[in-house]
Amino acid sequence: MFPIIAISGTPHERGRQYGAQARGLVQLSIASYARLFAYCGLGWDEAQARAARYRGAIAAAAPALLEEMAGIAEGAGVAEAEILALNARTEILPPTYPAEPSGAWPAARERNRDAGIADWGECTALAVQPAASRDGKTWLAQNWDWIGAQRSAMVLLRVTGEDGRCLLTLTEAGMLAKIGLNERGLGVCLNILRSVDDGLAPGMPVHVLLRHLLGCDDVAAAIAAARSLHHGASSNILVADRGGNAGSIEVSPRGVAVLRPANGTLAHTNHFLDAEQAIHAATLNPLASTEQRLACATDHARRGPLGRDEIFGLLRDTSGGELAVSRFPDPALAPEVRIETVAGVAMDLTEGVMWVAPDVPARVAFAAVPL
Repeated sequence: MFPIIAISGTPHERGRQYGAQARGLVQLSIASYARLFAYCGLGWDEAQARAARYRGAIAAAAPALLEEMAGIAEGAGVAEAEILALNARTEILPPTYPAEPSGAWPAARERNRDAGIADWGECTALAVQPAASRDGKTWLAQNWDWIGAQRSAMVLLRVTGEDGRCLLTLTEAGMLAKIGLNERGLGVCLNILRSVDDGLAPGMPVHVLLRHLLGCDDVAAAIAAARSLHHGASSNILVADRGGNAGSIEVSPRGVAVLRPANGTLAHTNHFLDAEQAIHAATLNPLASTEQRLACATDHARRGPLGRDEIFGLLRDTSGGELAVSRFPDPALAPEVRIETVAGVAMDLTEGVMWVAPDVPARVAFAAVPL
C-alpha cells in the first residue's frame, strides 16, 4: 500500500509536516516531472518559471493552500517554485502530450542534469447514485492512468484542518490533492481533458482546485466553487456526495459545464462530453483510448445494480488489451509516454472508506483505507 501521511494544524504547519514525511518522494516527483517536461522541450527551470504565473490565481481563491505549498517546500528541503510546478504540472504540459519528443528534448535534459536534477491515457471514472447501487450507497470510482514511474511517488494524505474537518486524498508527493473524499461525504475524481486554450493564460491549477473542492460540503457547493473561478487548463472533475448527488464538472479556460447522471450512473474518461466545450478540444493521441474506455464503463453501468464487487470488476477490466480500463504498460513505447494504470480507487461515500489498489487493479487486491 502507498504510504499514509497524516497532517494537521495551520496551513504552513500541515505543509511542513507533509514535506518532511514525504521528503524523498517529493524529490522523486520532481525528478519524474523534470524528465517529462524535458521530453516536451521544457527544462525544469522553465517549468518553474511558467508555474509562477499561477501563483496569483491561487492566492486570490485559496491563499491558505499557497501557504501549505510553502510549508511543503520547507519540509521537503526544495524550492517553493518546485512545489508550485508540481501542482501546476497539468497546466504546464502541452495539450498535445503524449506525442513525439520535442526537438529540444536533449538540450532540456542536459540543462536539468547541469542543475543537478535526477533522471529517471489517463483515467476512467464512474459515479453511482444510491438508486443504481446494489447496497443503496453512493460510490465514486476511478482508475488513474499515468506514467508508471510515478507509482513510487504516490501517497495517501490524511488532512485535519484547524476546524477539525478532515479529508483523505490519493495524490502524488508534493501535490495538494487528486482523488479524494471528506468527512461530509463529498468525493472527487479527475479526468484530464485537453483544449486548444490550455496554458495560454493563468488560472486555478486543477490539482489545487481538487483540494479546494474537498473543502466543500456537497456537490452543489463544489459546482458553485468551480464556476466562481477561472481555469488555466481543461479537466473533468467527477463529484458525488453522501446525499446521492453527482455530476461531472468539465472545466476549461472558456468556462464550466456540468453533466448529470442518467439512470443513476455517470461515467467519464478523457474527452469533453459537453457539446460546447468539445468544439475547442485539442486533438487526442490514439494512446488516450478515451472512447473505448467510456464505452466499457457505460456497458458495466448498464448491466444492473452496482456494488463494491461490480465496481472492482470495472476497474479490473482488461478487455481492450493495452488500451483497457485496467491498463498494463506497453514496453514498445518510450518510458515518457508509457501510460499504465498507476492505481485504482473506489470510494464508499456513505461510509467514508476509500478502497485502493496500489498497482494495475487487474493484478492486485483492493485494500480499505478509512477516512
